[in-house]
Amino acid sequence: MKLFIGNLSFESTEESIQELLASFGEVDSCNLITDRETGRSRGFAFVEMSNADEAQKAINELDGKEIEGRNIKVNEAQDRPRRDNGGGGGGGRNRGGGGYR
Repeated sequence: MKLFIGNLSFESTEESIQELLASFGEVDSCNLITDRETGRSRGFAFVEMSNADEAQKAINELDGKEIEGRNIKVNEAQDRPRRDNGGGGGGGRNRGGGGYR
């Protein structure tokens, strides 16, 4: 089960998040999302746990709990909606030749 962990302290690390969730069960992976340019945490992470019951227990016990001075948000991660990149649309610009009058 994949969990979303939000409103994390910017000082949180993948190791500290993994340690926090390990008390509920086995953590398969932890991905702390960082800013591409600065490398600084963006304040949220995705964690995968192999056991759904353990993941649900982590959600129940950690959602809203204060960790490192912030009330974190913990819930089941939702799949991103697929974007339709089918092209199309000219944006309504007049592509005429500017002609003479």
